[in-house]
Amino acid sequence: MRFPCLVLDHDDTVVQSELTVNFPYFLQVLADFRPGETVTAVEYAQECNRVGFADFCRQRFHFTEQEILDEYMGWKEYVKTHIPDPFPGIGNVIRRQREAGGKICVVSHSCNENITRDYTLHFGIQPDDIFGWDLPEEKRKPSDYALTTIMKKYGFRSDELLVVDDMKLAYTMAKKQNVPIAFAAWGRQSCPEICREMRTLCDYSFDTPEQLEEFQFGGK
Repeated sequence: MRFPCLVLDHDDTVVQSELTVNFPYFLQVLADFRPGETVTAVEYAQECNRVGFADFCRQRFHFTEQEILDEYMGWKEYVKTHIPDPFPGIGNVIRRQREAGGKICVVSHSCNENITRDYTLHFGIQPDDIFGWDLPEEKRKPSDYALTTIMKKYGFRSDELLVVDDMKLAYTMAKKQNVPIAFAAWGRQSCPEICREMRTLCDYSFDTPEQLEEFQFGGK
């Protein structure tokens, strides 16, 4: 086990959620809140990568804070019946990390309830810690709050953590504490612009969960 602690994103790193759940729901919201306006899936991904979902809503569509809250509450209901599948192979990484005695921490813009549901349903285990959308906005990614909390709680050095994520906000978070970051390229195959940028920025890049598994554990 190369890194004692894996700091995993959730959406489009562990589960395939953007194109199957989050983006279709957002289009429904947009039709209600801003009739006649639209956005492509690639634009949605690029803007969320650049500024994060909440600021994307504020900047492009001028959502009010109440509309952002209404969108979130509606999304929480929507995802109860729209459950994303995991990426093939990511379960092996998660299970082997746990079996090796390592920590699994999730830092995500998904909510804690969905993350715990998906881990129970797909992997039969729970992360050691979750830092999700339930946190106050100032403590969410790209804040380094999660990383400093993890290091303090478990006594890890920054080089004992590996952030695994598909979006630039995680890079910003990781670099605040000099934590290594791996680009989960398997979640961004339809977005070549994001892939080019993240491959340049990140310390590591993996096209498949199997490549991450080989890197972390040295084979099966």
